[in-house]
Amino acid sequence: MQTELLKEARRQAEICNACRYCEGYCSVFPALHRLREFSDADLIQFANLCHNCRGCYYACQYTAPHEFDLNLPGILADLRQDSWEEFAWPQAPAKAFQRNGVLIALVTILGFALMFVAARFLGSAGGEGFYAVLSHNAMVAIFAPAFLFPLLSLGVSIRRYWGETGGGSVAFSDLKGALVSAAKMKNLAAGHGEGCNFEDEDRFSHARRHAHHLVMYGFLLCFAATTSGTVMHYGLGLHAPYPLWSLPKLLGVTGGLMLTAGAFWMARLKLKSAQELGSASAWGGEMAFVLLLSFVAVSGLALYLFGQTVAMPTLLALHLGAVLAFFLLTPFTKMAHGFYRMAALVREENSNRHSS
Repeated sequence: MQTELLKEARRQAEICNACRYCEGYCSVFPALHRLREFSDADLIQFANLCHNCRGCYYACQYTAPHEFDLNLPGILADLRQDSWEEFAWPQAPAKAFQRNGVLIALVTILGFALMFVAARFLGSAGGEGFYAVLSHNAMVAIFAPAFLFPLLSLGVSIRRYWGETGGGSVAFSDLKGALVSAAKMKNLAAGHGEGCNFEDEDRFSHARRHAHHLVMYGFLLCFAATTSGTVMHYGLGLHAPYPLWSLPKLLGVTGGLMLTAGAFWMARLKLKSAQELGSASAWGGEMAFVLLLSFVAVSGLALYLFGQTVAMPTLLALHLGAVLAFFLLTPFTKMAHGFYRMAALVREENSNRHSS
């Protein structure tokens, strides 16, 4: 962990703790105000509780040109990014993706797409629809390890985070409180429930909160579509392709539309935001993740629309390449922030329970 980042975060947190003007804001401030001095573990916890809504920055009287020069969202964003890279397993890809995310995502998608094109010429062992291009067994053999790797990687990373921040035993009430907060995107409503100042310092908006909702629930619907298809295939003996009104199609198309809208909305908001209030060094990696997510959703919808045309094999290769790249890169992209923030929210619920 970078010593200078921790030192600057501690300086700013101490000033905020003395001022307390932002006491009614997001989860960071109740956690900060419980303490009188801050360990490195406390600062890392604050960083992962912060959702970068930026309300505290625009409300603060001690930002530049004041001599205190406070930028709490910015320093917490830098510390948060540094902590993710420190806890990531393996570390090298995490650091590389933040510096060259767009290039890595593009090369990974195209590389995997070419692999799927090559696999097509090895034969599909027969089948209908997509399975005429690539057999079901081949897809399972490729995607099962790709799905398990991020779970292992994130499991190691979150365990490191939990140990470093002094997380203890977890009660069901801790999990429940954290899940409710995440489901509602409570912290993106900011302190007064008016939303973020992400787009304009004088304008509160729920746009970022709604965009995150679309992405989160769109992704969950797509995952549910894949899960229902797996159950139908192995449990009920009902094999793809499935009709429009089947559960996998209804869930997948709805989720794909929500994911596409949410991802493009997030990209637009990010382009309008002030980079100095986030982690400037990670901006490229964060944008690469949003674009990768967009491409997964758009290519999936395109595959649905043109799945009965001659374009299907090419679209299938691109979509499968994007999905495979998404899963394998997940532990090193901003997708990991959902897991860290959930862990931070659980730890905060745990701290509240023990302090009450």
